[in-house]
Amino acid sequence: MHLVAILFLTKSPVRKIVIAGNWKMFKTQAESLEFLEGFLPTLDETPQDREVVLCVPFTDLNVLSKNLHGSRVQLGAQNVHWEESGAYTGEISGLMLTEIGVRYVIVGHSERRQYFGETDYTVNLRLKAAQRFGLTPILCVGETKQQRDAGETESLIISQLEKDLVDVDQENLVIAYEPIWAIGTGDTCEAKEANRVIGLIRSQLSNPDVPIQYGGSVKPNNIDEIMEQSEIDGVLVGGASLEPVGFAKIVNYK
Repeated sequence: MHLVAILFLTKSPVRKIVIAGNWKMFKTQAESLEFLEGFLPTLDETPQDREVVLCVPFTDLNVLSKNLHGSRVQLGAQNVHWEESGAYTGEISGLMLTEIGVRYVIVGHSERRQYFGETDYTVNLRLKAAQRFGLTPILCVGETKQQRDAGETESLIISQLEKDLVDVDQENLVIAYEPIWAIGTGDTCEAKEANRVIGLIRSQLSNPDVPIQYGGSVKPNNIDEIMEQSEIDGVLVGGASLEPVGFAKIVNYK
């Protein structure tokens, strides 16, 4: 039996596959256009059931919006504020994002929680604001190495979901399980373990068809094993999304 058939049998046909790149604080506008030159031609072979998203720095959003028009790629931002406007220096509103064609936004990434004081309370506010303006939020949850070693993975994930998803519409949502100890470290969570935790996440949801991604040192050489798992509906890719040929191999996994 071919792998395609196996995936069809083990994954819900309702759940969308979402492959997203998170550029973090990388790439000028010129560099982002150079990336597209190498990346967009590779999407001719990408199956139609895969949603491809690029979540880029704010300065790249407008130029990419113009150059992605009519392509297979959806545009994503890396944060959104909970107010439409106001005295929030350094923040950006959902209205500003949708005006230039942004469709997705990352909310609650571990780097935002770790370095910029993001809490479950503010993550919840940002999720609801994203949906209010028609954006699809990608909610990030995950544990540190210390928390995993202490056996707290399950309780932490459940606690994050309970707090983050209050009054959030699960019909317009993507969740990314990102074990913090695997982000940018090269230490990928074993695919079966990632699948187990993502199954736990799904069991906590009112909508079982929410797409749930894995994120954390995703590379071309491990994407097939990751996507073979029955609970995993895509990936949120950091460093490996910065190089067009490598990211294309991830998007076009077999």
